Amino acid sequence: MNDKTQVAERDQKAVTRREGDPPARRMTLTPAVDVFEDSQGITLWADLPGVPKDKLDVKVHDGNLYIEAEAVVPTPAGLRLQHAEIREPHFARAFSVSPDFDTSKIDANLQDGVLKLTIPRRDEARPRRIEVRTN
Repeated sequence: MNDKTQVAERDQKAVTRREGDPPARRMTLTPAVDVFEDSQGITLWADLPGVPKDKLDVKVHDGNLYIEAEAVVPTPAGLRLQHAEIREPHFARAFSVSPDFDTSKIDANLQDGVLKLTIPRRDEARPRRIEVRTN
């Protein structure tokens, strides 16, 4: 599995928006990801704080795994936003997946802002013990 993403470039200036101003340019962030591999497959953990299930999109196409998400940062009632450096962050990450893994059997779970993807190894790609006979 290879990481195909690059860290998003970010303006170093803080942006202050006032009511009626056009929306600021949308920034894409690269979520932190941990990948663990064993004989059964790969488990990928991606940090997606503030992302609800309906704003998460996980796709597999042509041997690539794509994760895209948008966080929802609510403004409490009765308060007015004065300054925001990142208002509704957009997350994106892509990985190439080896043909040794069965992408049709990916299991995805989102809990408390952490996405867990489990990608099993194909049966024919799993290590197996060969019995040796003697004549």
